[in-house]
Amino acid sequence: MTQSPDPRPQDQFAKKGEAWSARFSEPVSDLVKRYTASVDFDKRLARFDIQGSLAHADMLHAVGILNANDVEAIRNGMDTILAEIDAGTFVWSIDLEDVHLNIEKRLTEIAGDAGKRLHTGRSRNDQVATDIRLWLRAEIDGLLELLRQFRRALAELALTHADTILPGFTHLQVAQPVTFGHHLLAYVEMFARDAERLADARKRVNRLPLGAAALAGTSYPIDRERVAATLGFDGVCRNSLDAVSDRDFAIEFCAAGALVMTHISRLSEELVLWMSPRVGFIDLSDRFCTGSSIMPQKKNPDVPELARGKTGRVNGHLVALLTLMKGQPLAYNKDNQEDKEGLFDTADTVRDTLRIFVDMVSGIQVKADNMRAAALQGFSTATDLADYLVKKGIPFRDAHEAVALAVRACVDRGCDLADLTVEELREFHASVGDDVHDVLTLEGSVAARAHVGGTAPARVREEAQRVLQETAA
Repeated sequence: MTQSPDPRPQDQFAKKGEAWSARFSEPVSDLVKRYTASVDFDKRLARFDIQGSLAHADMLHAVGILNANDVEAIRNGMDTILAEIDAGTFVWSIDLEDVHLNIEKRLTEIAGDAGKRLHTGRSRNDQVATDIRLWLRAEIDGLLELLRQFRRALAELALTHADTILPGFTHLQVAQPVTFGHHLLAYVEMFARDAERLADARKRVNRLPLGAAALAGTSYPIDRERVAATLGFDGVCRNSLDAVSDRDFAIEFCAAGALVMTHISRLSEELVLWMSPRVGFIDLSDRFCTGSSIMPQKKNPDVPELARGKTGRVNGHLVALLTLMKGQPLAYNKDNQEDKEGLFDTADTVRDTLRIFVDMVSGIQVKADNMRAAALQGFSTATDLADYLVKKGIPFRDAHEAVALAVRACVDRGCDLADLTVEELREFHASVGDDVHDVLTLEGSVAARAHVGGTAPARVREEAQRVLQETAA
């Protein structure tokens, strides 16, 4: 007996919106839909998805695949969709799985067959890779601007405190006096490197994967260079397999983001320490702090503490993305859907942290007297005394030993090196002259380090001015 045909309509599942449903004999379960759907988080790519689709449509028309009426209908439809998204009236459906199918379904409702023709010569594989790169390029540009503002805020504070002295530490022990301005400029250097890394990573982000289709390219006579030029890419990805499966650019961005947060975390650690009453070097504006539910006197530096904590979260995204990619064969695999949430959160976290820190650093209140008093502890000019003796012709190791003996004597007497008379200092080495106290002052110590990169106030002012000029809007 001849088997009767399946009575179910052929497009039963297509009504639900799945672009691939004609291949399957039963619908996807609701649990699997929720498990595999990405629309809840990838809808932030919508504007870039539309941008890429319009460039693709323009190219298809240029090579004779779409006619002018189709392109016009697609453009008008995308304008409507973008307006709906901006107004918050666009209806996102989990049944449609991702941002791409949601937009395509709505475009088809508006533009009819023209919307169905748009996907000619491309796949969601190269489409999503293009969307992510467009989005990430914009994020990098925003972060570069915030890093410029942050470096400028630090340089302005450094210029104000080019003469303010505080102890420099190694092993968290008093080492040598430095200026607060010099200390801040160390962070300027860190964030300058961060900006360089992001700008360099942008070059590898800014390459077009569209045209790779699913993995092997397409048989249509597409013009990838035209699309690249329309979207502002520097060039195209040169291998279709790599184009759809590469996430190196995302890993590189997460690594750069982790370094930004690591530098912010180091600064945060110092802000927390400096704000402690046991140190008392600075105070943060009230709007960046919170109190205690039980101790009314408390003023807690919550913002730097939380930034320090969020650094671990961003580091985790980097490790997760590296782990995601390490075992994948070519080309695209569903695993890659997991690239987005960590990438998105990295960008969000770094951006929000930089915005807050630009404002917070500008409002730091410096307690210069406390800094100076701390610099007078711990024999911070001992190295200057050793250098003084070397300049008198004494071998450094002998000078080091003489000063160490002098320090031990000061510890026993409860005084500083600067408190010893010339005659007392000569007990440790006969080469000590009447001018010895010139090198034992904090001001003399920092002023003596006037080479490039040194802590001398003149150098700090020069470097701060250079950074301000470099970061001028």
